[in-house]
Amino acid sequence: MMDVEELASIAIDCGLKLHKELGPGLLESVYEAVMAASLVRRGLAVERQKPIPIEFDGMVLGEGFRADLLVEGRLIIEIKSVDRLAPVHGRQLQTYLRLARQPLGLLMNFGGETFREGLKRVVNDHRFASSRLRVNRSSLIEATPPSE
Repeated sequence: MMDVEELASIAIDCGLKLHKELGPGLLESVYEAVMAASLVRRGLAVERQKPIPIEFDGMVLGEGFRADLLVEGRLIIEIKSVDRLAPVHGRQLQTYLRLARQPLGLLMNFGGETFREGLKRVVNDHRFASSRLRVNRSSLIEATPPSE
C-alpha cells in the first residue's frame, strides 16, 4: 500500500506530462478525464466526481460535495482550468479535506502558462474532537452532540 506522499508524487508527474502535452485552454472536464486515465494507467484506483456525504446540525446530505478525483481513497485532487488560482480555490480544497477527513490534497490548475504556477499542495490539519460537522463514511451515522 502506497503512502499518500507517493500517490501525490505520481499524480504530480501525471499532471506535469498532461500540461506539457495538452497545454492550457481546455475545459476542466477534459483535464479531469485525462488525469484520471493517466493515474489508472499507473495502476492506481481513481474515482471521478466522488460524492462525499456529510452530516451537519442533524441533517444528512448524501452529496455534501463532489471531489474531482479521489485517488486510492486517500488523495483528493481538485482540477481547475483558470488563468490564475484565487485564494478561494485553496480554501475550497482545505474544506474538502477537512470534511472528507483526508490528509492531503492537490490543487492542479491546467489553465496557466506553466504547471508549476498552477500546482498547490494542501494539507489537512483540522482536529475533529469538537467539530459539529461529520463525514458519513458508512451507511450508519452517529450524531455527535456539540461540545459546549
